[in-house]
Amino acid sequence: MAAYDFEGHITDIPDYPEKGVVFKDITTLLKEPEGFHAAIDAIADHFKDVGVTKVVGAEARGFLIGAPVAYRLGAGFVPARKPGKLPREVRTESYELEYGTDELQMHVDALDEDDVVLIIDDLVATGGTAVAQAKLVSQYGCKLAGMGFLMELEFLHPREAIAKETDVDVFALVQVK
Repeated sequence: MAAYDFEGHITDIPDYPEKGVVFKDITTLLKEPEGFHAAIDAIADHFKDVGVTKVVGAEARGFLIGAPVAYRLGAGFVPARKPGKLPREVRTESYELEYGTDELQMHVDALDEDDVVLIIDDLVATGGTAVAQAKLVSQYGCKLAGMGFLMELEFLHPREAIAKETDVDVFALVQVK
């Protein structure tokens, strides 16, 4: 397959959600079958040989990328949800936001020590959500094999935050400088 122009199919929205921010809208990439397939295939292909048994994706856009990557890898999908969204007993990990804190939760039986886990999300910015997911996965005693993203905001240095928690392979299709 020829190289796909992922970045050319992501729409910049200036001053959204606030003045000075350039929002990267991935819906223009995902709405096109060729772009959606190419993105999922590229992420899945990058991790195809690491033995992934479960893909973890954070609410909600991590579901959009994580579930089809899990399908392509022949793995299960585990949602990491905001508090109060899961109906059974959960494990929880708190993390810092720009203003305050948040939490992610997964069912206590979502993973087991034999799982090989891949964390997938649409975007990595500061790395906070990715690190929270890595810490949450570590509570299960299983192996974290890597992290994959559709887009990385390099100028926010997310890999530095991630490297403080884990040394796994971090892969992004698009790097925004």
